[in-house]
Amino acid sequence: MFAPERHKMIVEHLRLRKAATLRELSELTGSSEVTTRRDLRSLEADGRLRRRHGGAVLQASPAHEPPYADKARVAAAEKAAIAEAAAELVEPGDAIVIGPGTTTRALARRLVDRADLIVVTNSLLVTEALMDAPAVEVHVTGGSLRASIHALIGPAAERSLSGLRTVRAFISGNGVTAERGLTTPNPLVASIDRALVAAAREVVVLADSTKIGQDTMCQTIASEDMTHLIVDEGADPREIGRLRAMGVEVQVAAPAAIPVADVIDWSGPGRA
Repeated sequence: MFAPERHKMIVEHLRLRKAATLRELSELTGSSEVTTRRDLRSLEADGRLRRRHGGAVLQASPAHEPPYADKARVAAAEKAAIAEAAAELVEPGDAIVIGPGTTTRALARRLVDRADLIVVTNSLLVTEALMDAPAVEVHVTGGSLRASIHALIGPAAERSLSGLRTVRAFISGNGVTAERGLTTPNPLVASIDRALVAAAREVVVLADSTKIGQDTMCQTIASEDMTHLIVDEGADPREIGRLRAMGVEVQVAAPAAIPVADVIDWSGPGRA
């Protein structure tokens, strides 16, 4: 098989899966790992993908916001691991903020049996996850519905957060880099995310390895404003090193013991 054919197969596979290992791509094209590495270097130079430790991820357009169904299927096991690690940071008596996303929804599901907890959220999926939590008090912002992420945004949502002060905010986005911090493709989503962060003393960013090194259009928070970053074992060590050098406390989550279904179970479109 010639290089252009292999390149086409690799890119089409990543469009479907968003991320893939070196071995997976080698088997896909019937090539050696040496040849596949060369293909990945060439495709990265063309801006069509981004190499990461042990594989590659699709290089997304800065303004592109993938459908929830697609994001829910990407790195599901890794998101479950991150959610479990994040849940360990929540203590009885805490008041916390949880933003929208598949990983934050998985976190919310881990908090259902917690006692004496207050959760502030603009996410309908987080709200749904905590609907039957007997000892969790849920405060939902007002605002306008952004169906693509199942969340409330806009001036009314932001005003409902003003004056609140919680222990920490758990948020996610579409990309994390040392240079620009946490980013998202939409300015209205970035604005409500900043309001969520402003309502907390500490900021915990939940980002699976497909997002580390990705940069999208709108900055949510700068790297220096991130208190804590929880990633999975596949995160790019170079980018993680740069983030740590900027003072971000980075935690690498151990493989998950919670069901992956906590992440991939979904009932409509949204955000990872």
